[in-house]
Amino acid sequence: MVFPNVLSTTRRALTAAMAAGILFTLPVQAAELVMVEQPNCEWCARWDEEIGPIYPQTSEGRFAPLRRVNLRDLPGELDVARRVNFTPTFLIVEDQREIGRLEGYPGEDFFWPVIAQLLSKHAGYVAEDATPKDPGS
Repeated sequence: MVFPNVLSTTRRALTAAMAAGILFTLPVQAAELVMVEQPNCEWCARWDEEIGPIYPQTSEGRFAPLRRVNLRDLPGELDVARRVNFTPTFLIVEDQREIGRLEGYPGEDFFWPVIAQLLSKHAGYVAEDATPKDPGS
């Protein structure tokens, strides 16, 4: 009987196609923001107060989710362009490789434009609220 094998093969093919479809609809995280910090860092604490709670809710935070690492215990798989000396240091990372960096925390008013510029330049970020200007206006 060939018929049961055909159904079984067809069912497997459909299951594989459905699984592939599900996988292709999942969001791909191309970039992440790695915050290198250390205990008792005054500027890290200030970032935590001013930016930390809202970062995940912003378009930058959705584009490059935050991962925190300790300066004295950097993950071995993290490929940094050069040694990290200051905290906080914010690394724009893709595939565990640093592609951009902000050393220090310049304060709330400067953090947002600088991080958006770094994400745009190095990771292809486009701000959600950035709309082309109408040349006729």
